[in-house]
Amino acid sequence: MTDRSCLLVGAPVDSGKQRRGCLMGPDAYRTAGLSESLTDLGYDVRDLGNVAPTTHADDPAGTMPHKLNETIAWTESLTKAAEAAMSQGLPIFLGGDHSLAAGTVSGVANYAARQDRPLFVLWLDAHTDFHTPQTTDSGNLHGTPVAYFSGLDGFDGFPPVQNPVPQENICMIGLRSVDAAERRAIQATDIRTHDMRDIDENGIARPLAAFLKDVAAQNGLLHASLDVDFLDPSVAPAVGTTVPGGATVREAHLVMEMLHDSGLLSSMDLVELNPFLDERGRTANLMVDLAASALGRRVFDRPTRSF
Repeated sequence: MTDRSCLLVGAPVDSGKQRRGCLMGPDAYRTAGLSESLTDLGYDVRDLGNVAPTTHADDPAGTMPHKLNETIAWTESLTKAAEAAMSQGLPIFLGGDHSLAAGTVSGVANYAARQDRPLFVLWLDAHTDFHTPQTTDSGNLHGTPVAYFSGLDGFDGFPPVQNPVPQENICMIGLRSVDAAERRAIQATDIRTHDMRDIDENGIARPLAAFLKDVAAQNGLLHASLDVDFLDPSVAPAVGTTVPGGATVREAHLVMEMLHDSGLLSSMDLVELNPFLDERGRTANLMVDLAASALGRRVFDRPTRSF
């Protein structure tokens, strides 16, 4: 990445699951100093404020999937916002639950298609999020965005995906909570999956380096979607889907520094932060630090924090 413009786009999406609180995420990132951290790195940072969902019908209580109409409305508005933001610099989408990626990735993919370049997606998450509205047992649509933006059927009412991300262009790192239906579905695809056993045996750098090599070889754009639950809950407790055994702070910073060193990162999601569950802002601060590492802060430059 050569452009020094960075855009902050708030996406206070709270419809993708039933535990409330992610709508406070964008302001938590702002309060934790994301803009100031990126400005210190030499970026021209512009905060575009928060996106709002398009007008939509109410979702009756107790229906499944949970808040379907609202999630569709967010997908519509975020697709447009993401495509527009890409022409202005490197956007960081501040979530909000992970259903927002249905819109952000679709919008980035539309921009990439206009540039006649392929889009690659790095999915840093404990979950594959490869359900459809028909297959999710929980009814929570934050478990469906990858299925949506990769072009699977079953998303009636959602905007048609204009430029599906090819399966082989998606790399998932950090998996450790995948149900049987998702496992069967994803094993039948060309999506690259690296669970925590793979990371334990081979390290986190090797699969990421191989993926980045392919992005560079194809002159691709790279979207990174970072879920709080990629991290171990002992260091990042502010998420409603805690899964033990996640990435360490060191592993996460290595991923972010490798993204920066590659020069390939063109857009990013920060998702699933629920400040209501945080401990004196420690998760928000860590996510801000990781975003700064992805944009050039070195490990030696990390501030010392006292909690």
